[in-house]
Amino acid sequence: MVRYTVRRLLVAFPTLLAVYTLVFLFVRVAPGDPAVAALGDYASAEAVQALRERMGLTAPLWIQYGRTLAGYLRDLGRSLITDVPVGQQVATALPHTLELTFAGIVIGAILGIPTGILTAVRRNRLPDYMGRTLALVGLSIPAFYLGILLILGFAVRLRWFPVMGAGPFSDVSANLRHLALPALTLGIIMTSFVTRMTRSCLLNVLREDYVRTGRAKGLRERTVVYLHALRNALIPVVSVLGIQAAVLIGDSVMTEIVFSRPGLGRLMVQAMMQRDYIALQGLIVIYGALVVLVNLLTDLSYGLIDPRVRYE
Repeated sequence: MVRYTVRRLLVAFPTLLAVYTLVFLFVRVAPGDPAVAALGDYASAEAVQALRERMGLTAPLWIQYGRTLAGYLRDLGRSLITDVPVGQQVATALPHTLELTFAGIVIGAILGIPTGILTAVRRNRLPDYMGRTLALVGLSIPAFYLGILLILGFAVRLRWFPVMGAGPFSDVSANLRHLALPALTLGIIMTSFVTRMTRSCLLNVLREDYVRTGRAKGLRERTVVYLHALRNALIPVVSVLGIQAAVLIGDSVMTEIVFSRPGLGRLMVQAMMQRDYIALQGLIVIYGALVVLVNLLTDLSYGLIDPRVRYE
């Protein structure tokens, strides 16, 4: 497992370099000028040109690439607008994004797997119809719209939770109250995917010969489902959890905007609005690194579920 992990981590470096290169090219093709964004639309041409030179935007593209890559390796570069190291901004915002994403995954697993088991065991009965309907509704609602509905229901009308912001990590109660609605927004979406996948995989496994043999031997239905069928059905479910965790990292951008959380999503939107190339490149690479890490953890978890899995 150690050799497999090291190989995967070594492969991650060229992957992140490719992501960085593509982002470097795309953000410079996009319309807009960081100098104009910083000075305003009514700034003189001389002032804009002077600022572009100070930002290094007048240098050839390959020189800009080398400079920004060197800065990225040090501290993710320095913002073109604020001249603050991007790494410093990421260090402040990343815990909020990780907290939100992890909470969404936990909610999705805790709610989705039992619901999927129930709908599979009670196939074509009322629990199955209800579970499939709720899962379909969860898949159909965009994260930002679901977040607005939760704000209107639980924050504005019932006043159970704060409307926006994030509580300090030192105050656990305030932090959890601010986290509840954003995490529930992502958790409901994750629950829908996990429910459908768990149901489908478990139904396939329950048709296998060894399941019928266990029932014929007189094993309790609970033993057959949880100790034999479910364990073999969990590997595809874990794969979905890994894929959806990567999707949730992207959904967290809109969710953080809706709930005004000080995470990476807010930094990314600010960087796009200000045409801050350096900050935007660093943030997207951070998102790419998170996706690579989630995929690695998903692969490593297979061996914990099924001891027959070998890492080559």
